[in-house]
Amino acid sequence: MTPRMDNPSLVVPGALQPLLDLTEVIGKVGVAQRTLDLVRLRVSEINGRTYTFPDGPEQDGAVDPRLGRVAHWRTESCFEESERAALEMAEAVTLMTDPQDMASDEIWQTSAQYYTDEQLGALVMHIGLVNFWNRVNVATRQEAAAWR
Repeated sequence: MTPRMDNPSLVVPGALQPLLDLTEVIGKVGVAQRTLDLVRLRVSEINGRTYTFPDGPEQDGAVDPRLGRVAHWRTESCFEESERAALEMAEAVTLMTDPQDMASDEIWQTSAQYYTDEQLGALVMHIGLVNFWNRVNVATRQEAAAWR
């Protein structure tokens, strides 16, 4: 599919830097980068945003091998409990099956067992930001992004 336009974050003057700044702030509160990556991929899968992954021997170890299993995180044994809590929160917030209570008290309490309020706030902001990026990219038919 041909993109409808250049990426809006590059077209709208001044839009990209605040988004990058928010990403940087989110990454500084102690949620493991690998958890943020798992959440980013799961949210993107739900939203139909695709990524390409590097391959070849020079890439061994560069990409978390669990990324290919993230869609099945509930049944795969390779995910830690804290990652499962983050992925469950990501699905609940992204799917919004009940907009009045998109992340149930049970989901929130489970996540709160593994993350401080600051980390949980960052996790929810990360989920929202990934959803934002996905919606912009899917709506404008951007090409699959290279995973980094």
